[in-house]
Amino acid sequence: MTTEKLMMHKPMFTGIVTDIAEVLAVERRAEGLSRFAIGCAYDPGSMAIGASIACAGICLTMVAIGEADGRTTFEVDAAAETLTTTTAGRWRIGTRINLERSLKLGDELGGHLVAGHVDGIAEIIAREDLPDMARLAVRAPPSLARFIAPKGSVTLDGVSLTVNAVERDTFSTLVIPHTLAVTTFGATKKGDALNLEVDLMARYAARLTDKM
Repeated sequence: MTTEKLMMHKPMFTGIVTDIAEVLAVERRAEGLSRFAIGCAYDPGSMAIGASIACAGICLTMVAIGEADGRTTFEVDAAAETLTTTTAGRWRIGTRINLERSLKLGDELGGHLVAGHVDGIAEIIAREDLPDMARLAVRAPPSLARFIAPKGSVTLDGVSLTVNAVERDTFSTLVIPHTLAVTTFGATKKGDALNLEVDLMARYAARLTDKM
């Protein structure tokens, strides 16, 4: 399936973060639903109610847009399943999250195709700060390990990263200075939970192999 056909069927992203936002309010609603108010630096004129936005790698729908304290705000709802299968259930006032708006036809594909459908929660088990970058060792849920390969792509908290090495359910990735500066990875540490989305192409390839 071509990029254009994928984008016509559902919102897509590239894993290139364009803002670091902050959770301003959390409202618990009936039937396990939570509404989050989020502050960002986007121009409110470029946003629309009903549009999709990736929040820490989770594709959510904007249900309200406004301004407060000199910055743009928007609201999103997260259902019970999203709260339990992603880190959204751990968001609190002050939580910082990576943002990316969905692709439009003609946009540059800077990272790799990302659906915004989190496959599981990964954990940073080690961080090594090097002179020019940081090396993260990450443990993935065992059920997802087969989709992760050296030189392949993964999305962690909405950031497109390249896998450097894999050993069973653990993999490592190098984060360059620019990414550390413009995403939440500058402050990540051992023990932090991350939203993990495996590469769509790896998933499709595994599916085809299973059917052979």
